[in-house]
Amino acid sequence: MFDHFPFYIGLLIVILLLIMLAKKLRIAYPIVLVIAGLLISFIPGLPRVHIEPELIFVIFLPPLLYEAAWATSWKELWRWRRIIVSFAFVVVFLTALSVALVANHFIPGFSLALGFVLGGIVSPPDAVSATAILKFVKVPRRMVSILEGESLMNDASSLIIFRFALVAVATGQFVWHEAALSFGWMVTGGVGIGLAIGWIFMKAHKSLPTDPQIDIVLTIVTPYVMYIAAEEAHCSGVLAVVCGGLLLANKRHNFLSSQSRLRGFNVWQSLVFVLNGLVFMLIGLELPEITAELGGMSLSSAIGYGLLISAVLIIGRILAAYGAVLVTLIARNFITVADKRNPGARTPFLLGWSGMRGVVSLAAALSIPVQLDNGTIFPQRNLILFITFVVILVTLLVQGLTLPYLIKKIGFPNFGDTLPEEEADKWIKRQLATQALRHLQTSYKDHLESDGMLKQLVYKWEHKTRTDAPEENISGRHKEIYLAIIQEQRTWLLIHSNKEQNLDEEIVRKHLYYLDLEEERLALLKG
Repeated sequence: MFDHFPFYIGLLIVILLLIMLAKKLRIAYPIVLVIAGLLISFIPGLPRVHIEPELIFVIFLPPLLYEAAWATSWKELWRWRRIIVSFAFVVVFLTALSVALVANHFIPGFSLALGFVLGGIVSPPDAVSATAILKFVKVPRRMVSILEGESLMNDASSLIIFRFALVAVATGQFVWHEAALSFGWMVTGGVGIGLAIGWIFMKAHKSLPTDPQIDIVLTIVTPYVMYIAAEEAHCSGVLAVVCGGLLLANKRHNFLSSQSRLRGFNVWQSLVFVLNGLVFMLIGLELPEITAELGGMSLSSAIGYGLLISAVLIIGRILAAYGAVLVTLIARNFITVADKRNPGARTPFLLGWSGMRGVVSLAAALSIPVQLDNGTIFPQRNLILFITFVVILVTLLVQGLTLPYLIKKIGFPNFGDTLPEEEADKWIKRQLATQALRHLQTSYKDHLESDGMLKQLVYKWEHKTRTDAPEENISGRHKEIYLAIIQEQRTWLLIHSNKEQNLDEEIVRKHLYYLDLEEERLALLKG
């Protein structure tokens, strides 16, 4: 391990340089990293990279899912819950079924159970790839919300299908009523364990004498505890991390100080940045080992099967996107839907084209056991691994490189979901100023005329949309007043602003971040 340590340090430096290059070229960094890893793997003399599946499932996956849950808007998740659930569960199952049928029919030696193993592996799109690509183009907020929400759930549903298929391959049979009970326990148990552990950690943050450093370490430990506890109970670790993460994310202002939130944000941004970079680079580096294990299968035949499954996934997702729109248009006559308007033909096509595969698919493929319980070699394991790699490479390159162009060329309809950012910023600032004035005029009415600093504050807030804490020394009493005002503004942002459906929560979070910064700056002033 020590002999290879300089190689991994050098690899990390290469990842940083490649990400900077990707930003310069305006290409999503997962694409650049996978291609670079593929090219580096052919350099003679370099150590052969072998990825242990537990490394991704246990070390990489929990923090990546947890951070994604913290970054997700609960308001948007709930608003688009029907289409998100349909894509995360129904579409994933139909995709796995399509792959299973095609593999069973066209690939020699593939049983239907093996087809479901492959389908469960390649059915979930990768959130990191889509998010990285969408940063370079302007897309409606609803599209980002749907893709982010889907990515939180589809990993769990695909891995559940994958596990049931593994059991069917190992035992040679599939008992439906046992599978249904097991599925119910995996879902409900995963959700329950995630929420329970999230509540315990929330109480620990509030009750124990923690500081920002301890708070940050606890947030890093939390997803691992959720994931491992759920897996040990034979539940979905993915659902446990997602549900527990959503709970803590929405309660973060109740149990974390502004200092813990600010420092934790920076730590988590850096941690996830490194983890994502490593995973996509490792995907490319793994190719020589996957190719070497093909055995008697010719490389051209294996590539052909990989391209066939890639086509099934791409076409299937596009058809599913149109199907989801059709169901919504029918359902609007019977139930209340998020938006009754017809999104047109462009929106489902682009949503369907955003189905790049990545980290979870590779980790699931690598986790296939080499041998069955009876000692026989797991059938078609090497071919499944190779097809998975081809699917990841094809979807990242073909869809990932063309998606920004298609979005610019085809374009989305103007849904008018949210206020423009500049307009929303001005409206929020006016509301925050109103909250500050109301608090001063209500709580300190008798002191406004006699207290020069308070009088000055009132004047500033009446003539500006926002004012910051003073730069000069202030008394302890005035610090308390400023802190009370900041808390009033924070409460308004957390409770009342979210009632505005046309207000992008990203902008709300930006102003919450500003309030945290202002509170920390106030704490540094002498008083």
